[in-house]
Amino acid sequence: MQAVSTFDALSNPASDPPSTEVAGRLYRNLFRTRYVEETLAELYQEKEMRTPTHFGIGQEAIAVGVCEALRKDDVVYSHHRCHTHYLAKGGNLLGLVAELYGRETGCSRGRGGSVHLTDKSVGFIGSSPILGQSVGLATGSALAFRMDRSDRIATAFFGEAVCEEGVFYEALNYASVNRLPVLYVCENNFYSTETPLHVRQPPGTQLCDRVRAFKIEATKIDGNDLVSVYDSARRAAEYIRGGRGPVFLECETYRWREHVGPMFDHQLGRTYRSKQEVDAWMQRDPVARAERMLIESKLASADEMERWKAVIRAELEAVVKKAKESPWPAASTLFDNVW
Repeated sequence: MQAVSTFDALSNPASDPPSTEVAGRLYRNLFRTRYVEETLAELYQEKEMRTPTHFGIGQEAIAVGVCEALRKDDVVYSHHRCHTHYLAKGGNLLGLVAELYGRETGCSRGRGGSVHLTDKSVGFIGSSPILGQSVGLATGSALAFRMDRSDRIATAFFGEAVCEEGVFYEALNYASVNRLPVLYVCENNFYSTETPLHVRQPPGTQLCDRVRAFKIEATKIDGNDLVSVYDSARRAAEYIRGGRGPVFLECETYRWREHVGPMFDHQLGRTYRSKQEVDAWMQRDPVARAERMLIESKLASADEMERWKAVIRAELEAVVKKAKESPWPAASTLFDNVW
């Protein structure tokens, strides 16, 4: 008789806070990711960065919570809104900042820009703007892990629009049939560029129901609740490493800024969503919620968090200075690694 899964407990994550050590690390990584992105968004307006860029401000808790639950040797694939995943997995900060400035010290030597990040030393294999590519690539890595009899996990981050792509369902079926060690993390921010989910899917559509049709464990969580994301991802990782196959996490969240670029939509007169809607989601700010959790649970004081913030601010200031002083790629290397 097939064992009954206990994974449904993910639908109701534990209410107990994480340990002081884990909670502190989660919060520092969350604030660091937010601060880096907000600073880069401001610097972007100086027009020294010439790469199109997609900011994940408002969605950071998903990347931070999931990556905290992974090991360093687990691999991650990301999409166009990739800064959060790169940083959360431990990607080199100078590598990110210099890449946006197009410098040789960038993680892709200034050739990839915002949407082509990589840091294999920490398991961040890469990001790409191709819709659905992270799902296919992570499934392939998971197959390699299974063939190697490894307990490593491959993770794919993607937006909910990927659930309208054929590769998504092909990957789900293959991963389910072969019980591959892959974690599918859907960042459902309800918009594909400027098109809302409700006009792209039939009324009442539940993404988790679609995934369960492939006999894959799936659950929906609040993607702006850092502890909930971490706890769900931790349980998912345990389930996957136990050889029981893939897991799908639908994390509901919201991006604060425009689809491409550093501005807010209302500043540019865009009307596909209202300022009131954006403001309502900003009230659910994952950083502010994490701060309240730490204080209420007595895991950290406000003074302690301010000291953490000061260290992070100083780190980024030094990195930005170094990135701007870094050399441009030599013209003689223009065709290097072109096949």
